[in-house]
Order: sequence, then C-alpha cells, then structure tokens
Amino acid sequence: MTMPTIPSLLNASVLALAMTSTIPVAAQQPVTALGAMPAADATLYNDLGGLEVLTKVVDDTLALALADDRIKDTFKNSDMKRVAKMIAEQFCELSGGPCKYSGDPMKEVHQGLALSNMQFNALVEDLQMAMDKSNIPSRTQNKLLAMLAPMQRIIVTK
Repeated sequence: MTMPTIPSLLNASVLALAMTSTIPVAAQQPVTALGAMPAADATLYNDLGGLEVLTKVVDDTLALALADDRIKDTFKNSDMKRVAKMIAEQFCELSGGPCKYSGDPMKEVHQGLALSNMQFNALVEDLQMAMDKSNIPSRTQNKLLAMLAPMQRIIVTK
C-alpha cells in the first residue's frame, strides 16, 4: 500500500473530526433509514459528477475493498451487486441527487457484523482512493465524507 497523500490525510482528518464531534448525532440532524444525515441540495451531487460517476466510484470502492485484506472478509456473504446498488443510492440521495435509498436502515443492515473502527476506516480509505481515481476534488470528497461520517456511530459496534 502506498503512503497517503496530503489530500487523503485531510479527508481522513475531516472524517475523524466529524466522527468525534461532541454534539449528539440527534441534535445535529434528523435520523432516517440512512442514519443521521444532513440535508443536501443538488450542488454536491453535481460536483461529484452525478449518478454515472457515483456508480463508478462505488464500483471502484468495492473492488478495492474486496482486494483489501483488512475488510475483504466482511463482504464474503454479501450480494455485491445489491451492495453496490444500495451504496450508489445512498451517495446519490445524501448528495442531493434524485435517488431514494431503498434499502433497510443502516443499523439493521450492519447488525451482527461486529464491525470495528479499523474496518470502517479501511472502507473510507478505499472510497477516497476511488474518488481520487475519478478525479473528484478533495473539497468535494470532504463534503461527501462529512455527510457519511455520522453513520460510523450506527455501523461500528465493536
């Protein structure tokens, strides 16, 4: 694995800061099937490149995750086509796009997986690499990561 770049470290710092916020999640934003999520307008969706780019980013992220020794076993019993579809829907909806997340609540989806912060962070790193590959600017990446960060409290149980 290569050394992280400055933008990658900044992205990780934004995510870490958002995950360690002392403001209770419930006070930050409403809870939905996606978990705690802020309101978004279509600006972020457009800045990310729309559904085509988001779908590519998700596919690239999952390919990296399946090759990542830290987390590949997490997906061994998963329907990867469905996982990709659900994540693309999440990213689209969270970023203000026209999609609606059609999956189960995040707490239910991840229940019983006993996921750790290390596994969560590994997936975030794979996501960052996928966004870099799609030439998504660091500032735009940070906006998406900040919207995803509250899910850490729901997903990590170990």
